[in-house]
Amino acid sequence: MPARTSETRHRAAVLGSPIGHSLSPVLHNAAYAALGLDDWSYDRFDVDEAALPGFIGELDDSWAGFSLTMPLKRAVIPLLDEISETAAAVEAVNTLVFREDGRRVGDNTDIPGMLAALRERGIEKVGSAAILGAGATASSALAAVARICDGPVTAYVRSEARAEEMRGWGERLGVEVRTADWEKAARSFTAELVVATTPAGTTNALAESVPTTVGTLFDVLYDPWPTALASAWSDHGGKVVSGLDLLVHQAGLQFEQMTGLPQAPLAAMREAGERALASR
Repeated sequence: MPARTSETRHRAAVLGSPIGHSLSPVLHNAAYAALGLDDWSYDRFDVDEAALPGFIGELDDSWAGFSLTMPLKRAVIPLLDEISETAAAVEAVNTLVFREDGRRVGDNTDIPGMLAALRERGIEKVGSAAILGAGATASSALAAVARICDGPVTAYVRSEARAEEMRGWGERLGVEVRTADWEKAARSFTAELVVATTPAGTTNALAESVPTTVGTLFDVLYDPWPTALASAWSDHGGKVVSGLDLLVHQAGLQFEQMTGLPQAPLAAMREAGERALASR
């Protein structure tokens, strides 16, 4: 790849498959507009694991970086020249930035994005936490929770294989992970922080089990929103952090890495995301 200069790094995009639902173009383009970056553009491309090496290998020097979603967060790692400690800890890269010398650098902004979204709601330390699910997002959630939870973390999963995987992540991240069967997931509601990382509809049946006193729910979904669980949680007076909160903060960090600017316009990004969701 040719050497880059700051004048040529004007393009970015989100890659994944499927990708049509992604709000990333809305958020990033809103940030460009808010700061008058008229020569920057952000698109989306449907790229699967098999196509990724060829796609990246054919880029010209106009590209600043990419956001990566499923199924590419792990598939991209062999294609990188460098990976951050944060991304390496969970073997998941959601941000690819091209340095001026053409080096490909991978990072994970989901983890600091989660922490920033929690801080925005006044959550900086908890004594107990639970994670619903054990997929790719759950490992990033565990990495974030590990930084603010003083006690054990319980993961509610559907199989022993998933349970073993979450315990393994806990060992790597230095946090005690207890596992429990998904059928007992309602017991998670006694934790100070509950992070729901499951696909849409998975937690709907749990909504009727939300107790009268609850802590904080971080539901990583944003469409549809609110989820049944988030609605029940709010009705019982609990704090709720949404997937849009996460998306805005992690996208803001990506924007800063790709553009080199020190502060993303988070309010403009959030407003654009809310408008886009309202129109769906």
